[in-house]
Amino acid sequence: MPQVMEFKLPDLGEGLTEAEIVRWLVAVGDVVAIDQPVVEVETAKAMVEVPCPYGGVVTARFGEEGTELPVGAPLITVAVGAASLPQAPAAQAAEAEGSGNVPRPLIGYGEDHSRPARRRRVRPVTAAVSAPVVAAPAAPVAPAAVAGPVPVISPLVRKLAKDGGVDLRALTGSGPEGLILRADVEAALAALRAPEAAPVAAAAPAVAPAVAAQGERIPLKGVRGAVAEKLSRSRREIPDATCWVDADATELMAARAAMNAVGGPKISVLALLARICTAALARYPELNSTVDLAAKEIVRLPSVHLGFAAQTERGLVVPVVRDAQHRNPESLSAEFARLTELARSGKLAPADLTGGTFTLNNYGVFGVDGSTPIINHPEAAMLGVGRIIDKPWVHEGQLAVRKVVQLSLTFDHRVCDGGTAGGFLRYVADCVESPAVLLRSL
Repeated sequence: MPQVMEFKLPDLGEGLTEAEIVRWLVAVGDVVAIDQPVVEVETAKAMVEVPCPYGGVVTARFGEEGTELPVGAPLITVAVGAASLPQAPAAQAAEAEGSGNVPRPLIGYGEDHSRPARRRRVRPVTAAVSAPVVAAPAAPVAPAAVAGPVPVISPLVRKLAKDGGVDLRALTGSGPEGLILRADVEAALAALRAPEAAPVAAAAPAVAPAVAAQGERIPLKGVRGAVAEKLSRSRREIPDATCWVDADATELMAARAAMNAVGGPKISVLALLARICTAALARYPELNSTVDLAAKEIVRLPSVHLGFAAQTERGLVVPVVRDAQHRNPESLSAEFARLTELARSGKLAPADLTGGTFTLNNYGVFGVDGSTPIINHPEAAMLGVGRIIDKPWVHEGQLAVRKVVQLSLTFDHRVCDGGTAGGFLRYVADCVESPAVLLRSL
């Protein structure tokens, strides 16, 4: 007899605790093979196609498109083991045991791995598996009080609780098997702030609800929500300052034109600026660092994982080029192009969007000259680059038309003072004005 296996939303990595269903790729009654993508979800970092570890007939789906589900919530059920079902070659070997592409069990979410793993209970199919089965709503999970040691909870939830002074052992989890979710911690934080907010709320005018109801309401979630949370945290935690300088980029543009005239892959302006940044960070390592508030330490990082701001239809994202200090302009150009294409198609993996140590923001593509960038928390600095345009400029004692760019550096004043930040920015400007300066440090 076929057995019905329940596939839950897996741990997608990087501390993500929930995802929104964007598009179902299968319907009830469809036959699926092991490792076949069954649903496309959007996390706070990327769009992800989720493969199913079972092969068989889809008997139920849980959640409509647009629904946000926590990690560990049921996604689909699949009837497996029927002799008449067509199987992919891999399914004959793996069958109901699943594959290695989806973490099983859900590591880091809702299971105590100090205990022996329990075999998942299955139930026989009571109707013909070839007929479509109407999905029933998932049964609500009764909250369970946390007793003794705190069960396995995502790092994001732990940090949120620690920063807000919430004792996880005192909370009742609303997730599967009593798992404490981010919503539980946020509710506890709201309760802690309630006494302070009560007098203000009591004094609010009676017309406030009517005013609040006006206008279009757009959920602050997904990529937009992640950006809002990260930038707000940056403003709360980082005492930032900004310095800027105008630079004559005529020689840099001439050098790029000469490189591209030789043939081979084209070198982008962004790649040249990135190479200048890595050279500058080697001279001023204070700006390639992060602040550990708990330990009250500045951590200088050994590698430059260079983020760059990319605008997409889903909003602003910051893909990361790993070990940028070891790449030449040609390699940087290729990696920027690859990551930009993935960003625009919504196929960046969560790992492509995390771990940056310094960000390069080329807002000149929007036709603006300057800006005061917000630091990409938990980094220590961001270099902003405006548009490169023809301007009157004094060159070799004569007024001339030159290609001028404004460079701005926003930095965390905890990691260094203005002298270091000014030295970094001046070195970058010198390399832009005279690329030969860069050659001395290569």
